[in-house]
Amino acid sequence: MNDAPRQISRPNDTQFAKIAGFVLEDDLRVPDAALLHCSTLLIDTLGVAAGASRLDVGQIARDHAAEFHAAGSPSNAATMLFDGRRVGVPGAAWALATQIDNLDGHDGYAPTKGHIGCAVVPALIAFAERHPDLSGPQALIALAMSYELSARAGIALHATVSDYHTSGAWNALGVAALGCRLEGASADTLRHALGIAEYHGPRSQMMREIDNPTMLHDGSGMGALVGAKATLLAQSGFTGAPAITVEAPEVKAYWQDLGQFWTVAENYIKPYPCCRWAHAAIDALHKLMQSGDVTMQNVARIEVNTFDEAARLFDGMPETTTQAQYSMNFAMATMLKHGTIAPTHIEGAGLQDPDIAALIPKITATATDTHNARFPAGRFSDVQVVLTDGRCLSSGDTAARGGPDAWMKDAEVEEKFQSFCAGVLSPNRTRAIWAMRDALLDPDTRFTDLTKHVLAPSDTVGDLS
Repeated sequence: MNDAPRQISRPNDTQFAKIAGFVLEDDLRVPDAALLHCSTLLIDTLGVAAGASRLDVGQIARDHAAEFHAAGSPSNAATMLFDGRRVGVPGAAWALATQIDNLDGHDGYAPTKGHIGCAVVPALIAFAERHPDLSGPQALIALAMSYELSARAGIALHATVSDYHTSGAWNALGVAALGCRLEGASADTLRHALGIAEYHGPRSQMMREIDNPTMLHDGSGMGALVGAKATLLAQSGFTGAPAITVEAPEVKAYWQDLGQFWTVAENYIKPYPCCRWAHAAIDALHKLMQSGDVTMQNVARIEVNTFDEAARLFDGMPETTTQAQYSMNFAMATMLKHGTIAPTHIEGAGLQDPDIAALIPKITATATDTHNARFPAGRFSDVQVVLTDGRCLSSGDTAARGGPDAWMKDAEVEEKFQSFCAGVLSPNRTRAIWAMRDALLDPDTRFTDLTKHVLAPSDTVGDLS
């Protein structure tokens, strides 16, 4: 890591002007492929939100927002997804981001070592309620812009500080930018909003949460809250010092390709609701299982070669859903028993499964230089399975599925979406939301055509189409 920038509060008009132009450009052009992937990310994130609505942490977050984040007027209120209650815009963004963040199946961008959609999608839903005429393409363009802003803010932060901070530290800027675009803010207001969002963004330590898994997760709930408040405060005249990750001379290089290289098209989609660091090992094991030679009954031990961060994941039998999502050993044992990992496997009875508990001690993880050198751009692992008959099967180097190294097919993404919505939304409602992935690209589609399916409580299982 480099030392922190020396010029920490001086405006950089030339550098900022380019970024402001991108954020606020009325006719911002997003490549078709990037826009389609952005729409896929949006719908996938809503599926995670649906699945997370039944978790204790989701209920806690929504109840807290209803109790302590009330809106002063209807025009400043937003509806909490799969709940129906209305709270202030920042509270709605916070509650949904916290809910999504705690079911670790949402998208991410490898170079940031973190996640964007879990903060900017809740912000889009919350702010869009103030703009009922927003079209589908307009919403997607605003969302794509916020992915681009967030990605570069994250990379700039990681390159200029000595600690590894959670996603909320930098996706707050993407939320602020999205809010400013939808609210029609000026460049000066945007500058203050980004400064406020960065200054108050949670500089929380990611590895502290990895070592002690809790509902804090990746800090994106606070990122959404701070980013939304930053927009609204800046609109009211509240000032903020220029954002270091945007305007410092030391970070100029990270913004040079803004509007040319679309990082949103490179965001991965997770097949499983657990930490991305575990996915390569899970996929390597699944590859060996497909031969038919590897079963839960005939495994003597499993040896995982991976990168430092993955090897540091929780290695015991988890007691909570949060621990389960940050446990590679638990995830691999679950894959070995069920052939997949679904939300139901990381909660309730899944945390009391004696078969899983018996498999976990058979799994060990070791960091290797080869896999460390590829991280964070690549998340690779390899697995050796020793069977009870003495045979040793090797997976070879395996990339985590769902991203540029191994994209998921549309049918696989849809299957994942349906599995996360199962038990929360009716099949008709689930299909209606998935159909919006393509419909949102049509200029005649209103964004409300999507939101009408997600603002009703999750126990409403009728067809809302």
